[in-house]
Amino acid sequence: MTAAAIAVPFVWLAWLILTEWVPMFPLNDLAPGNLRNRLIAASVNYPIPLLIAGGVALHRTWSLVAATVLCCLIVAGHVQSWWLPYFGVSSAAQRELYRTDYARTLKVLPTEGRDVVIDVQHMVVGVLSVVMLATTLTATLTG
Repeated sequence: MTAAAIAVPFVWLAWLILTEWVPMFPLNDLAPGNLRNRLIAASVNYPIPLLIAGGVALHRTWSLVAATVLCCLIVAGHVQSWWLPYFGVSSAAQRELYRTDYARTLKVLPTEGRDVVIDVQHMVVGVLSVVMLATTLTATLTG
């Protein structure tokens, strides 16, 4: 399970890089106006899976716990960024970001009456985030 716990963060990172830099409309919407937001997201998000994979690979109690905590923060951030707004708990900033960067992207959930609807690219991020948490937690508990 340790190998999976090291590999999944790289898959998560690869998905982010792919969807944030390779135009695949309507899966993503890489309008020139959102370049600044993508650069900020990259600088914040890209180091985290490397720290998680490194923490698992180091395989010390403290590094495994740190990797698990980072995974929990990723899942919590995903829920706060997408699922709470979908169910009506959103800030004006979240609604504006959605309107400018994600309103035209591919969705499978109902959109009627929703200010923010999670799109397919972020649903995949969510699934990968939960898988990353599960594999890291398993490596931590069995390590």
